[in-house]
Amino acid sequence: MVEAVLIDLFSLPASLQSNIQGELYKKLETVEKCSSIPAPFVYVMCCQQQGCERNDEQEFLLPALRDFQSLKKRLEVVHALTTAAALYTIKQSLDEKDLSIIKVILPALRKDLMKVYIDHLFTPVYKFEFEDLQVAADCKSLQIAEPQSEEQTLPTQDMELIQSEIQMYLESLPSLKGELTILRSPLIPDDIFLHGFTTRTGGISYIPTLSSCNLFSSSKRRDPQIVVKENLRRLANAAGFNPETFHRVKTDHANAVCVLGKTEPDSYDGIVTNQKGVTIAAPGADCIPVLFADPVRKACGAAHSGWKGTLLGVSMATVNAMVSEYGCNVKDILVVLGPSVGPCCYKLPQESAEEFHRIDPKCVRLFDSASPYIDIRRATRILLESGGILPENIQDDSVTDQKQNITFCTACHPDKFYSHFRDGTNFGTQIGFISIKD
Repeated sequence: MVEAVLIDLFSLPASLQSNIQGELYKKLETVEKCSSIPAPFVYVMCCQQQGCERNDEQEFLLPALRDFQSLKKRLEVVHALTTAAALYTIKQSLDEKDLSIIKVILPALRKDLMKVYIDHLFTPVYKFEFEDLQVAADCKSLQIAEPQSEEQTLPTQDMELIQSEIQMYLESLPSLKGELTILRSPLIPDDIFLHGFTTRTGGISYIPTLSSCNLFSSSKRRDPQIVVKENLRRLANAAGFNPETFHRVKTDHANAVCVLGKTEPDSYDGIVTNQKGVTIAAPGADCIPVLFADPVRKACGAAHSGWKGTLLGVSMATVNAMVSEYGCNVKDILVVLGPSVGPCCYKLPQESAEEFHRIDPKCVRLFDSASPYIDIRRATRILLESGGILPENIQDDSVTDQKQNITFCTACHPDKFYSHFRDGTNFGTQIGFISIKD
């Protein structure tokens, strides 16, 4: 059943405002009459003309709206200067109410246009169906339809204009939760490398578990790729790298490594390069974002190391790729473990805990319990040292000087970091990034 109805009046000129009253009335009447209890939320999207007051502009809608008492508290008129601004405002309300099944009622000529906006601003979490504004509705129309697979018919130029409009609007939004903050390690020489680990502040993502500098989008989360792209743009501006030459690992919780410039695997949790001006990155939201730097051969790497990747040796696989591809000496490679879930919070089932216990008993606390506490950072260090990385070339939570500590527990610091373990399935993601300076 439809959870929300969006009526798009954005493109209607003033000459049609009086004519739309009857049609709008019929649509709202159908929504009110045919809905289950409770009725769906209704959003009416209108264009706010430059220099016009909202109250004056809304007057033409009031006769059609005021009679629907059952929808009174569930109906909202949204005015904005652009479609992008209006639709993004409505999306915020949908997300606040955790709604995802939406009927869009709009003029037929707006349908292809609206689909492009929706493709950019929403993810597959949301389900849309469309109904022409001039077509009479009946009770069955409030049942959600199967997704349509119609071909996009808008010219490429129009699609580019829509994307540009959305980008401009997102760029105009204020940063949330304070300034954008980047954590840096003193172990990596900043005269050769640009690097850092992000926190959750300074972006535009507004959903509580994603707010605010979320840097990953997926089909299961509510943050669309275009919002993540804007967060990345703001990060790039603050850090000083080019977002157009940015490469993030395609995580699979395994140990494959991509060598930048060679054929890219379908998925990989490690990435290495010796190209200047190219930024590589690994995500983390409890999993460890690990950065690698060789100041002698001027090569670097990044890896995403969750519990599975740790056991599969993704960090040493990344080191080995730097050695084989760029002639790095393992004793020259510096390794920094970023913010990740700590042994204070992270638990795994007994069967998985046994594998960490075999690496070192100190990697497991309360081993005899059903869900022992696991230290994936200690396991990572042990595997790196076993592979030849010098102990003094690894920075992790064993740093004694807390002013230099950047391997914070993500689950323990909700104000600073995202955590899948803490926040559930709609979680945000921070990253570790590194590049070789020109």
